[in-house]
Amino acid sequence: MKKGGSHQPDKKHNLKRPSWHSYFMRIAQEVSTRSTCLRRQTGAILVKNKRILTTGYNGAPRGIKHCAEVGCLRENLDIPSGERHELCRGLHAEQNAIIQAALHGVPIEGSILYTTHQPCIVCVKMIINAGIKKIFYLDEYPDKLAEKILKESKIQTKKITPQ
Repeated sequence: MKKGGSHQPDKKHNLKRPSWHSYFMRIAQEVSTRSTCLRRQTGAILVKNKRILTTGYNGAPRGIKHCAEVGCLRENLDIPSGERHELCRGLHAEQNAIIQAALHGVPIEGSILYTTHQPCIVCVKMIINAGIKKIFYLDEYPDKLAEKILKESKIQTKKITPQ
């Protein structure tokens, strides 16, 4: 031990730490592993001041059978991705992250959303009204109206890749 009680090593270690964006996106990817959706597993986290506020993944509401148990209505009706969001048992990951904040009294205004997929129009409207200021996502989602409304809202949006 060095004089003065310091526990610092004498040599510098080469630690390979991920960037904050990479760190949070990797966590969003891990959250997506809880998804019960048969078509697309999505995870989302809300972050403020480098602290995770809430998480969410896509799946049926609590107490309701999951698509993994009863099958996918959207698949059975041949509904293309990005259309007719109301014809689904599940909530989206972004919706669940916002709902968790409301349920537990966690203020999310001014937070940053990390999500594995670009939000749909339904989620975008909730994100805007929740006061979320930035969105980082991994994969695109086929919803042109969502892109248009996001651009109009001036919420910063960026596609990123974990390092």
